[in-house]
Amino acid sequence: MPQTTTLLHQAALQCQARGVRFTPIRRKVLELIAQSGGGLKAYDLLDQLSTQHAAARPPTVYRALDFLIEQGLVHRIESQNAYVACACPEHAHGFQLLICRGCGHVEEIHLDEISGQLAARAESKGFHVERQTIELQGLCTACQTATV
Repeated sequence: MPQTTTLLHQAALQCQARGVRFTPIRRKVLELIAQSGGGLKAYDLLDQLSTQHAAARPPTVYRALDFLIEQGLVHRIESQNAYVACACPEHAHGFQLLICRGCGHVEEIHLDEISGQLAARAESKGFHVERQTIELQGLCTACQTATV
């Protein structure tokens, strides 16, 4: 995961190039997610955000999350109903998430051939894929070492 400042800078440039607003709330939500290192749930975001923005409410957080997902800056971890910053927001891509069940660390990997094969198989069945989520759960190296 790139450093938070680099990620925020890339996000601002990407939003500017696309002509969309990267508001202070959207920026703060992305910053909080990027600093978490693992998945962060919406209500955890709200708790952290409300300490700095007293007017923050659930719709504020969910609108910011929807925007960040739409712009490819954040991914939703379906199995945890949580969010993680995209490691490569500068381009559209298929991705897979490695989720450590020990420490909660989430890492994004890119095996475009797998995403492409799944989409092609779905299309051959007459199904149009709109979103693809692949999550692999297990133990990271540190947690494997700790359990030995």
